[in-house]
Amino acid sequence: MEEQVQEVPAAQRTGGHHPTREGEVFNMRYQALRKLGCGTFATVWLCQDTRRKKHVAVKVLKSREGFAEAAQDEVALLHCVSSMKKKDQAGENIISLLDNFRMIGENGFHVCLVFEVLGPSLRCLMGNYTAQGLPLPFVKKSLQQVKSLQRLLPDMLDCDQRTDLRLKGPGGDLGNRLEELDLMSIEVKIADLGSACWTYKPFSKEIQTQPYRALEVLLGLDYGTPADIWSTGCLAFEMATGECLFDPQPGKYFSRDDDHVALIIELLGRIPPQIAFSWNKSTKFFSRPGALLRISRLSPRSLHSILADRHNWTKHEVTPFAAFLLPALRYAPERRATAAQCLQHAWLSPP
Repeated sequence: MEEQVQEVPAAQRTGGHHPTREGEVFNMRYQALRKLGCGTFATVWLCQDTRRKKHVAVKVLKSREGFAEAAQDEVALLHCVSSMKKKDQAGENIISLLDNFRMIGENGFHVCLVFEVLGPSLRCLMGNYTAQGLPLPFVKKSLQQVKSLQRLLPDMLDCDQRTDLRLKGPGGDLGNRLEELDLMSIEVKIADLGSACWTYKPFSKEIQTQPYRALEVLLGLDYGTPADIWSTGCLAFEMATGECLFDPQPGKYFSRDDDHVALIIELLGRIPPQIAFSWNKSTKFFSRPGALLRISRLSPRSLHSILADRHNWTKHEVTPFAAFLLPALRYAPERRATAAQCLQHAWLSPP
């Protein structure tokens, strides 16, 4: 009779996640207490630093080949942040890297990054305000903290998920509706630079989480820091309303990217041919200038009508917010608002 062999879960084979157990000690120093989260590339554990007697968050990357190199890029970015923190206090709004090491497990070698422990994610907070979005004073304060970082790190391009911001400070019980006064005492930090890159050294053609992906990235064009402005504009809308500005879904005859480009055109109008056809693979989306290849019927909508009709904003609220948001969503990256211009806008920083 043949012996049955139990199938090993894919995530726990060579190249996969390290099967951490509570109580396990990393690098003879960090004792795993409980799992904080698990993503495509890594798991994060709340650990006790037995040397310094404090809690830390340890990010254990998958052991697959190539992850170590990507981790070193992230470490280099974080070291750059650490050195800049001494010169500019704005760096305090990026998570602090405390240590990094390698360890061997049953699935291979894993790079581990040790961070300060932060509070719940911005998405967790937004879950309590789904019906109408976060209070606008908090939205403005958060955007000010995030956009000031481009002044701090002009050579860094943050291509990661824009809702991967973590909260720092008193916030009360997130299971209940937070008072606006408590919200205004919260600070946000960019918590994950795992997909970030240098402006002079892009690592991938496909960056950013799909709903926040800039048009030039969708079309496969060259990108730079203006792509971050697009993402931040999408984040601003989502924080203020409780829904994604663009939430593309695949259909029977078209892809998620097809739907994404269609949604952008519906909101912002026809894409100029010099942008749409500046890529030698433009026929992936377009049959001719202004015409999508696989989606023929579009339903134009304006930002003003979305805010007024769907979210019941008053004209007094809609006009200044739209004036702030639309320049961040200009098709041509060189014409898109800069972080400095956004910070100076009347809606974000009233006199």
